Amino acid sequence: MGRKDPTHLVVGHLARPHGTRGEFLCGLLTDHPASAFAPGMVLSLGGPNDDAPDPDLPPLRIESVRMSPKGALVVFGGVTDRTQAEQLQGRYLFLPIDELEPLADGEVFYHQLLDMTVETVDGDAVGMVSEVYEMGPADLLEVRGERGVLMIPYRPEIVVEVDVEARRLVIDPPSGLLDL
Repeated sequence: MGRKDPTHLVVGHLARPHGTRGEFLCGLLTDHPASAFAPGMVLSLGGPNDDAPDPDLPPLRIESVRMSPKGALVVFGGVTDRTQAEQLQGRYLFLPIDELEPLADGEVFYHQLLDMTVETVDGDAVGMVSEVYEMGPADLLEVRGERGVLMIPYRPEIVVEVDVEARRLVIDPPSGLLDL
């Protein structure tokens, strides 16, 4: 009944053309930009609001990359002028999951948290993860259950265990977090 795991994950966003020769300023949406944005890597394009690659758009091969404080300045094969670049502006860049750098011990992809059962360290049922919001200073888990909708900070002192195989997440909530 659960969700189907995606085959690709977003690694960047084509923010805007840079200069006149087709170079792009790409927003970085990955924890491992050096491996995702390397010459020779092939990235798929999605639409501005897509959560998956658009099968009708050809993939882009990275020819060169320069890192800047605002993101990566990328030249893609076949994009040779600003007009071509402007047609792609605003699209998300996807990489197949099997080409992403492997997760370290204890790391999870946020899509894996969706539909996980949430319980406290005392074994009390809290609900299920319905959404993950990436925000600062802490990302938030939207958990729906008998208490209604709760927003739980995804922080190591609160989320004490994530069991991907058992589809279970254990929290140690500070006083008042679960009170509506």
